[in-house]
Amino acid sequence: MCGIAGVFYMDRDRRPELGVVERMTSRLSHRGPDDEAFHIDGGIGLGFRRLSIIDLAGGRQPFISDDGKIVSACNGEIYNWYDIRENLEKRGHTFKSRCDTEVVLYAYREYGPGFVEQFNGQFAYAVYDGREHKLILGRDQVGIAPMFYSVCNGAVVFASEIKAILEYPDIEKKVDLTALDQIFSFPGLISPHTMFDGIYSVKPGHFVEISSSGIKDIEYWDLIYPEKHNAGLSEDEAVLGIEEALRQAVKYRLQADVPVGFYLSGGLDSSLVGAIIHDLAPDIRRHSFSIGFSNPEIDERRFQRIIAQQTGSFHHEVEFFPDDVNNMMAKVIHLTECPLKETYDVCSLKLSGLVREHGMKVVQTGEGADELFAGYVGYRMDSQRENPELEGIESMMEADIRHRLWGDSDLMYERNFLPFREIKEAIYHPELADQLDTFECTNEPLVDTSRITGRHPLHKRSYLDFKLRLADHLLSDHGDRMAYGSSVEARYPFLDFGVVQAAVHVPPDYLIKDGCEKYVLRQVAQRYLPPEIMKREKFSFVAPGSPYLIANNIEWVGELLDPATIGRQGYFNPDTITRLKEMYSREGFVVNQTFDNDLLMIVLTFGLFLREFGITGR
Repeated sequence: MCGIAGVFYMDRDRRPELGVVERMTSRLSHRGPDDEAFHIDGGIGLGFRRLSIIDLAGGRQPFISDDGKIVSACNGEIYNWYDIRENLEKRGHTFKSRCDTEVVLYAYREYGPGFVEQFNGQFAYAVYDGREHKLILGRDQVGIAPMFYSVCNGAVVFASEIKAILEYPDIEKKVDLTALDQIFSFPGLISPHTMFDGIYSVKPGHFVEISSSGIKDIEYWDLIYPEKHNAGLSEDEAVLGIEEALRQAVKYRLQADVPVGFYLSGGLDSSLVGAIIHDLAPDIRRHSFSIGFSNPEIDERRFQRIIAQQTGSFHHEVEFFPDDVNNMMAKVIHLTECPLKETYDVCSLKLSGLVREHGMKVVQTGEGADELFAGYVGYRMDSQRENPELEGIESMMEADIRHRLWGDSDLMYERNFLPFREIKEAIYHPELADQLDTFECTNEPLVDTSRITGRHPLHKRSYLDFKLRLADHLLSDHGDRMAYGSSVEARYPFLDFGVVQAAVHVPPDYLIKDGCEKYVLRQVAQRYLPPEIMKREKFSFVAPGSPYLIANNIEWVGELLDPATIGRQGYFNPDTITRLKEMYSREGFVVNQTFDNDLLMIVLTFGLFLREFGITGR
């Protein structure tokens, strides 16, 4: 992948300044340290930073059509590029490189904006069509690659990361309060919101067309589970279908003109990816990367080394220390461009740093399996639980919120929102608490409820996890930003389009069977993995939270939780934060991060966010 930045003027005669585009693009140097290039013409200014992975010599972007009318830049990988290219060559198009992303230019020219429906990959792209003077910004189906934009005084400013957009002179840095409320209420941000008011994220599976006639947001793909399950699909057929799709996905992600390594966490998903990599190319010795912990209760190095030995990899380890949170958290927030509920992104950044330290650029990872194959505890609880309900009028009001959000009064996702509103009212500054109705995130549509209606409970949860947990949290702040913070591209076989489509048609009875989570995936894995991995219980790492930071009297933590600082910023109630700090400081106090929010971690990382981006307060 790489980094894109640019300016598009609605007025064709208004020419972007090269110096502005250069400054914007320079903020993405970590995404593309190998090369940079620019194109300024006819109302469009486009900058590109390159991480060279395919066609190292000839894959320089932006790509420009022979007549100069169409310009494209793509951040990412198109894994089925060769088949697309063959079809385009048969239609008379001539390619100048053997880079996968050049197909964006000619696919657009041949098929128009809907070309993206053919793509299987992780990508975000910008296409300028000078014939109609319009700009198209798009993002892959799942949302692995980011793309942001803002409209400002007749200009559309866009980039792979927001920090590049902030370099445009007229952009105002102001907090989006609904986005802040999303951080409290859900796993993370939800597109199109970002933490910056007026700066938007292109939604996964969407592209936007921008011209003098306005902005059109077009959905080209969504995760659609069937209302009726394929009862005729046997367990063996389901297992074989997933295995074949996953092997192809891993094979696709080995395409590169540089070495490709893999992460090993010690769990099922990354171990399976590593084992398939080795099975596909047993004669190639690859590099594997893991993070370990000094606490033996959470250290997984024994399991990581089992797979490293099985695959014969050059195995590399780095140890995480709690003090890493103190030293690295500000950089993490600068990279994520948003507050966080947890500190485990520090581990991800340290791990990608290990990859780069050993001269590598590309790794495969096991992210995405839990959301597709019912891997979280919530899925098992859905198959067993009778949801505890509130009583009386509170029950009716909660049911109304759920129906509004999900189209299903009985579907509980994340929490009961009615009692949680009282918590938010206490945390927000009194002036904001009085205005909560104007920015509370549950007051606006979050998903297309028709995609949930009539579906199996496991599929409902999977859909919501895909839309509200995966794209803008696990793949964004945790995945993309932490990998590119070290100039590393992470690749996700479980989120391959073919794997997703195969998983959609797996009957729910094969997702959880006899209380076993990810049952169908485990049947695939047992063909590749040793008993030590198969029999171990699912392990969830919990990084040090705000009670640890408070207990260690870290200077920046004390400063950010100081009542004077909280009051000056104007977002939170100083009295409430003081009481929470006293509670979190009690000996033995623990935040169960699986079920509860670390409220002070949100406050702390929001304070870092304000500091990192020079926002003084409301």
